[in-house]
Amino acid sequence: MTTVLICDDDALIREALHEVLTAEPDLTVVAAARNATDAVDLAERHSPDVVVVDIRMPGGGGIHVARELRHRCPSARIMVFSAHADPAAIAEMRLAGVTEYLVKGVPNREIVATVRKLARPREL
Repeated sequence: MTTVLICDDDALIREALHEVLTAEPDLTVVAAARNATDAVDLAERHSPDVVVVDIRMPGGGGIHVARELRHRCPSARIMVFSAHADPAAIAEMRLAGVTEYLVKGVPNREIVATVRKLARPREL
């Protein structure tokens, strides 16, 4: 079972992601955060396999979450799910350890496939 933490300041997005992910038999959402501070705290508490994070949210945004999790929860894989496709922001997130970046509006199957991809063991 792959565990997922959802981090987005928009309640509708959190709810929609929760519904999409929990509809899959191999995925479970362990928590949802509405700001960066809560995201880091919940990640430390639940040790999720995958963290889905918005780039812009209160408390430092996705970049803060990615940087903190790289040190506090190094096994967690991070996927940005954002309405913003700014190349500079994407590059900054990649430097912070984010390996996947999806723009809001992609089909649900792509969200699920990306979470599963991140959850697979890393090849050496």
